Amino acid sequence: MRIVVTAFTAAALLFACKTSAPAESEWKTLFDGESTKGWITWGGHYDGTARWTIEDGALTGRQGLDREGGLIYTEQLYANFEFEVDVKCDYPFDSGIFLRMVPDEPGAQVTIDYRPNGEIGAIYSDGFLQHNDDGGQLFVKDAWNHFKVVCTGRDWAIDTWLNGRILCSYRSPDHSGRFAPTGRIGLQVHGGENVPLETKVQFKNMRVRELPVADEPTVIADARGVKILSQRALIEGWRPLFDGKTLDGWEVRGPADGVEVANGAIRITAGDGELRSKSDWRDFELLADFQLSKLCNSGVFLRAERSDANPAFSGCEVQILDDYNWEATAGKLKPWQFSGSLYGSVAPQVQGALKLAPDWNTYHITFKGAELRTELNGKLLYDVDTTTVPVQPDTKPFAERASTGFIGLQRHGSAKDGQPVFIAFRNLFVRKL
Repeated sequence: MRIVVTAFTAAALLFACKTSAPAESEWKTLFDGESTKGWITWGGHYDGTARWTIEDGALTGRQGLDREGGLIYTEQLYANFEFEVDVKCDYPFDSGIFLRMVPDEPGAQVTIDYRPNGEIGAIYSDGFLQHNDDGGQLFVKDAWNHFKVVCTGRDWAIDTWLNGRILCSYRSPDHSGRFAPTGRIGLQVHGGENVPLETKVQFKNMRVRELPVADEPTVIADARGVKILSQRALIEGWRPLFDGKTLDGWEVRGPADGVEVANGAIRITAGDGELRSKSDWRDFELLADFQLSKLCNSGVFLRAERSDANPAFSGCEVQILDDYNWEATAGKLKPWQFSGSLYGSVAPQVQGALKLAPDWNTYHITFKGAELRTELNGKLLYDVDTTTVPVQPDTKPFAERASTGFIGLQRHGSAKDGQPVFIAFRNLFVRKL
């Protein structure tokens, strides 16, 4: 068997080896071996007319007489949980363990596709999220096989063991929040199989243990506001974009004076141009803390070209501006000029979330394909398809702009009305999507 050890599987193996066994009192038995008490056949995402019976102390599923499939679900909904079950499946047949199933939002499936070219231990949700070509080698034919599934997180974190060995470990890569945060556990009979109607899958020894709902955060902050990535974040691919000490990984366009690193932050006090990440980014998620003074005008550039073209329009810019004092000094702002706006295009849906120094702000920006989502201090400003939004005259539509480029920190303006103006950035983290 070909074994591929990734950061995900390594973490799952560490969980299996080092986590002490939970007390029996934490477990809830889901099947009494005699009835379907606590189970329902409607109320998930894939209802159907599969036949469910109790045979030899096992919950037994077969296709309906019309060869339609279906699921049987727990009545109770579960968010974060550990689930164990013994499974015996005729060959060839297709089944699965379903997680967080509700009618109107997608859940996920750990496949038990016990057929030629089928996959055991793939993750499926209206399409494959992760394949598992080798999982079937852990499944024993004509025998009971023990599955353990751990499901956690607002975004999917699914770890599965088969007969005591790691089967799969999956992490949702997009943090879209599109999956159901809680739902039923389901067991499947797949319909449309060209097999005898008596072909069956059986389940027994089912139990569940609920886990704390709170997730390990992406970042952990100390009393000074300095943040480090959690172990979970490192496993998910997050990396620092700024080391807190130097400008390694960055290049300055424009005069070098007015840019310094102090107290764990990049502080910009003068000059035009920008700081450019030395690496280019296409689809990514960005966390950035920033602090701005009165009358500050700055921004974060995304996918900007490495040229002399204005990065706000060769790529795009998420605006940073002192909304509270700017109009009294420099003139009326257009809706797409306020802090958080997609500059020149989309106004923030929320105003008043911005904080001036000495307070710090946090941007959470996700750019995947044409979709751009921006949050400021936990409030969603917009989530848009950039190919459908308006642009300013004489600027390129987003579909014609760079599809990959640098992440930039804008240096724009200097002292105003005799007051020092600055922008500072710290706790910059990014992950490739």
